Amino acid sequence: MTKKDKLTEQSPNTSTFRLPKEEMLEVRRKGKKIRIGIPCDMDKVEFRIPLTPQAVELLVSYGHEILVEKEAGMAASYSDKEYVNAGAIVMEDRKEIFECDIVLRVSPFDEAEIDLLKGHQALISNLQMNAHCPHSIGKLMQKKMINIAYEFIEDDDGNQPVVQLMSQISGSTSVILANEYLSNSHGGKGVLLGSVTGITPAELVILGSGTAAEYAARVALGLGVIVKVFDDNISSLRKLEDKLHQRIFTSVFYPKVVKKALKSADAVLGAMPVEMPLPFHITEDMVKKMKQGSVIIDLNVSQGGCFETTRVTDLHNPTYIEHGVIHFCVPNLPAIVARTASIALSNILIPIIISIGEIGGIDNYINDSKGFRKGVYIYNGILTNSSLAEKFNLPYTNLDLLLDVY
Repeated sequence: MTKKDKLTEQSPNTSTFRLPKEEMLEVRRKGKKIRIGIPCDMDKVEFRIPLTPQAVELLVSYGHEILVEKEAGMAASYSDKEYVNAGAIVMEDRKEIFECDIVLRVSPFDEAEIDLLKGHQALISNLQMNAHCPHSIGKLMQKKMINIAYEFIEDDDGNQPVVQLMSQISGSTSVILANEYLSNSHGGKGVLLGSVTGITPAELVILGSGTAAEYAARVALGLGVIVKVFDDNISSLRKLEDKLHQRIFTSVFYPKVVKKALKSADAVLGAMPVEMPLPFHITEDMVKKMKQGSVIIDLNVSQGGCFETTRVTDLHNPTYIEHGVIHFCVPNLPAIVARTASIALSNILIPIIISIGEIGGIDNYINDSKGFRKGVYIYNGILTNSSLAEKFNLPYTNLDLLLDVY
């Protein structure tokens, strides 16, 4: 063994040290510096931002260029100065932002914004199917875009990290909101969502037993609230009780039991999955029989809602009263705690963007990552999501088949 060989053998346990020079150069060539644009979402009443200044600083250290629209982070308490100090370019004109390799945002893209795109780019945002129409989808397809929805992205274990984290935030926040809107200051019946010695505790009915329901139940039980949870799956209800480490009132959707629970409820949280059959939705007649001044919070409003009386609101005008019941039906509820939600989203996006750069671009990453691939609903102008295709009566192609061609 030569002296050079011995030095190579004694190098640290990293495969790069043992690669021939030609292969090392090839690895470096694979890396791609990405230009990322972050437009402001304030006009859409969306206060979250996908990358915090700390996230920007880390991505800039990898050589990526981040363009941020002026005041994009203001509602999340991040100033333009913080972004500039982190290495971002803060811009007043959004035209160049919409021409970046990847455009990151929280809210869906509208038709006017789609017109600003140069084409052959990647857009990563919430999809919110009800925010789209066949014309907007058609425009994205014409521009040969790659569109990824946060809602569909999965991790290596098959979980949906963005959905889970935002559901945790929504569940916890919804109980705090219910408490606020039950108070006299918000036109409620003046009830404390909690327990006081000598007074019957308030009642919270939760429809569904997923992540949002779990975190809502945790907060409510901590306040001493009587919690009743309904779901159509006994196994899910059992798992929820195991996670809460206590037995609570649970039931499948027996009509008489549901109606009785709604009549005595002070607050009702809608957290049913969108695929749940329509008969389980709460009818207008059921809402009519609820207590005057009680509160409904619908966490599934962006997917059609859990109540027949649901209609979409926003954070500027979040509530309306129907049959004497206060309805809170904001599709982006986590934006109420915009800074916390922005940090959570950044934590998910940072490793994804770093990996996209290291592997040589988003096409390579889609091909390499099955979980990220699940988030793609348009690929190079071709619709790949069956739900969108069914909703808008459009043709679609399976993404795995497309990747065999590209």
